[in-house]
Amino acid sequence: MDKKIIVLGVIGSDCHAVGNKILDYVLTDAGFNVVNIGVLSSQEDFVNAALESKADLLFVSSLYGQGEIDCRGLREKCNNSGLKDILLYVGGNIVVGKQKWEDVHKRFLSMGFNRVYPPGTSTDTAIKDLNKDLYYDESFTKKAM
Repeated sequence: MDKKIIVLGVIGSDCHAVGNKILDYVLTDAGFNVVNIGVLSSQEDFVNAALESKADLLFVSSLYGQGEIDCRGLREKCNNSGLKDILLYVGGNIVVGKQKWEDVHKRFLSMGFNRVYPPGTSTDTAIKDLNKDLYYDESFTKKAM
């Protein structure tokens, strides 16, 4: 089985490097090939890294609360760049203020994300989802969960 390629980064003007490094370590340890583009990453950085590495998935994180603004249009940018089937995951503190998680989750799904994680999600949850989405269900890229 080929190692799946994940582009990992912190989107926008966010510089939370600790969470990024933890995810990099955990994903690599779980057997994924991680291309970590680091912090302060634009949508273009994610798309370019995905194209260069032939990535299977973009894993976007945000901690400073502006993830919703920073992520808007990412699916379209991927589609326009020839990455129509790439999976999109997002997690962290992705919105400003206290909002109902169900509403936040629905908004990100409608923006084209396949998985949306709230603050405090276990890395075990993400690993389980990655294995399911990347190795066990090849049709997953055709639908959003």
